[in-house]
Amino acid sequence: MSYEIYCDDCIKWLKSREPLSIHAIVTDPPYGFREFQSEELEKMRAKSGGIWRIPPKIGGYERAPLPRFTVLSKEELDYIEDYMSEFARLAYKVLVPGAHVFIASNQLVMHRVMRAFERAGFEVRGVIVRIVKTLRGGFRPKNAEEEFSDCCTMPRSWWEPWLIFRKPLDGTVADNLRRWGTGALRRLPDGRPFCDVIESERTPERERQIAPHPTLKPQSFMRRIVWASLPLGKGVVLDPFMGAGSTIAAACAVGYRSIGIEVNREYYEMAKRAIPELAALKVEWYKPRLDAYLTSESA
Repeated sequence: MSYEIYCDDCIKWLKSREPLSIHAIVTDPPYGFREFQSEELEKMRAKSGGIWRIPPKIGGYERAPLPRFTVLSKEELDYIEDYMSEFARLAYKVLVPGAHVFIASNQLVMHRVMRAFERAGFEVRGVIVRIVKTLRGGFRPKNAEEEFSDCCTMPRSWWEPWLIFRKPLDGTVADNLRRWGTGALRRLPDGRPFCDVIESERTPERERQIAPHPTLKPQSFMRRIVWASLPLGKGVVLDPFMGAGSTIAAACAVGYRSIGIEVNREYYEMAKRAIPELAALKVEWYKPRLDAYLTSESA
């Protein structure tokens, strides 16, 4: 299926995009935007800290680095909300009525993203719980680990929130589906409803070798949510924070048209190479797991 990718700032791109031309947004923004600044990326590559935690080793295998969101100040958190408000306002312009937005977040900033999208006029439609065991949180107090060995500063995160928003409908859901092809979510190919708890793997090594982006999401997860975003399987999916192209690859794999925007030249070039390879991977993306008890007759 066809796709377009651009090396551009998504705010600038959205401002120039014609209204009512996008049917869904699926994206994983870089909270809090500091982690992909050039100086922070250099620290990550040098494994010298900064906002990126030094990669831990578990069982002899070095895990991927994770950004530290707890270092963000109130001013930086306010900036995230202001930025998301502008992004949501522009997204509202380009989306057709009933279009859904799937946006990855984290437990420390998700409330600010929700506020931003509600202010822009979107409806909150729920939260996808992506169950994935991470190394974020669960640490003992810094520089006092032995003194407070029985403490952890926050819970170890074993789930990732993906927020769901919808642009208000043009009439009823049925009216909107007939006119715009949006307003609902697409059921899985076997007829089961799309569910908001998804048991997810960590990104497989074979995918990381194709696209060594620090926050690459697995195709087994991305194909499921991209599939759900277009209820009739028609329209254009936009990823304004494309990274290495996992959303665009997922759209290709399920037969959807898509557009990706990435401001970082290195990751844009990575996406150009990676998208065809990621899309060609054979992945069991709708294999029943936690939702196996559901059938097409249950809802």
